[in-house]
Amino acid sequence: MRTIVILPTYNERENIGSVVGRVRASTPEVDVLVVDDGSPDGTGEIADALAATDASVHVLHRAGKEGLGAAYRAGMSWALDAGYEAVVEMDADGSHRPEELPALLAALRAVPSGDGADGADLVLGSRWVAGGGVVNWPAHRRLLSRGGSAYSRFCLGVRARDVTGGYRAFTADALRRIHFGDVESQGYCFQIDMLRRAYDAGLAVVEVPITFVEREHGASKMTGGIVAEAMLRVTGWGIAGLPKRFRRQSERSTVTESTQRA
Repeated sequence: MRTIVILPTYNERENIGSVVGRVRASTPEVDVLVVDDGSPDGTGEIADALAATDASVHVLHRAGKEGLGAAYRAGMSWALDAGYEAVVEMDADGSHRPEELPALLAALRAVPSGDGADGADLVLGSRWVAGGGVVNWPAHRRLLSRGGSAYSRFCLGVRARDVTGGYRAFTADALRRIHFGDVESQGYCFQIDMLRRAYDAGLAVVEVPITFVEREHGASKMTGGIVAEAMLRVTGWGIAGLPKRFRRQSERSTVTESTQRA
C-alpha cells in the first residue's frame, strides 16, 4: 500500500532529522509528512531542508500551535487528498521507534478483518500487551498511562490494552469511516477519540507490541490540561454510550437463551 508517516512537530529541531532518517532507513518505500505548527526553534526550516534532498519527504506548515489533534487532522486530510492508502501516526521525538514500523504495516496488511478482506483496518503500537514496554519512564508515568487505558476501557467498552498510545497505522478507508475531520479532541484524548470511533464503526483493530522510549531531547508536551480534557471527555462518552452498551448486552443474552433452548 502507498503509505505515509505523519510527524506532528512543535520545537523538535533536535529530533526531527534523526527521526525522519530512521523512518526512511527502516521503511524506504514509505513517505513522510512533517506537520509543523510554526515552531519558533526552526523545526520547519530543518524539515524543508530534508524535503529538498529527498522527494519522499513532505512538509505542511501551519500558522501556529493548535494542538496534536488539529495537526493530525490537517495531515490526514493532506494524505488522503494525495491518494495515500495507509496513514501512520508517529511522534517526532524518537519515543516511537521507526524500526518497529514494519511490524505495524505487516499487521495492517496481514490480519483478517471482519468483512473477509485481508488486512486490519487499524493497527495499534501497544506498550501494554505481551512483548511491549516502556524505557526510562518513572512510576507515575506508567501509572497514568495504564490507568488512563483502564479507565477508558471501563467507560467506553473498548477491548484494546493501550488506548492512549499514539503509534498507529490506519487504512485510508478506516480514516474515512471514522470521520476523523469531526474529532475535536486534543492531546492523547485525540487518540482515545479516534479509537472509540473505530470500534463504533465496526473496524478491525489489532495491537502489535512496541517499546516506547522516553525522549532524550526537548520537553514533553503533556500537561495537566490534557489529562483533565481526557478524563472529562471519556466520562461523558461513557455516560452517553450506556444505553447502547445495555442494548448490546441484552441482545447477547437473548441470543444465548435462544441457543440454549435450541
